[in-house]
Amino acid sequence: MAAATRSPSHAQDHILAERKRREKLSQRFIALSSIVPGLKKMDKASVLGDAIKYVKHLQEKIKQLEEQTKKRTVESVVLVKRYHLPADDDSNSSSNDDDLPEIEARASERDVMIRIHCEKQPGVLAKVLTEVESLHLSIVNSSVMPFGNSTLDITIVAQVTN
Repeated sequence: MAAATRSPSHAQDHILAERKRREKLSQRFIALSSIVPGLKKMDKASVLGDAIKYVKHLQEKIKQLEEQTKKRTVESVVLVKRYHLPADDDSNSSSNDDDLPEIEARASERDVMIRIHCEKQPGVLAKVLTEVESLHLSIVNSSVMPFGNSTLDITIVAQVTN
């Protein structure tokens, strides 16, 4: 029996399989055309062409957004170990450097994050928050965590006010 000769049932199976394949392709084109905006023509070649253009457009947009994200990364970091917080009385101005707070500040566009590791003192949080607001920063969030018996970790997230 030659390979080109098929039994009637085998030919019928092939016709049904080919019909299912075409139906599946048509359904996929319909699905594709529904997610590609601004299609003018609905023929398969136009749908594919516009889908390719749209995917390229999305890829370009992804590149732009990734570049913007890279620019939005933290722009500056300042770590200060020798800084004197204003106190009600300056009698301790000659205190040991170990008593001075560690201050870390990060800025990204209008956002600022400040972390302070300092000695526990009555009213220290109020003084810090007042000082931050005096720098024309609007406090968005703050947290205070005790660290050991005698120190505090203060984290403040703020935004630059106009």
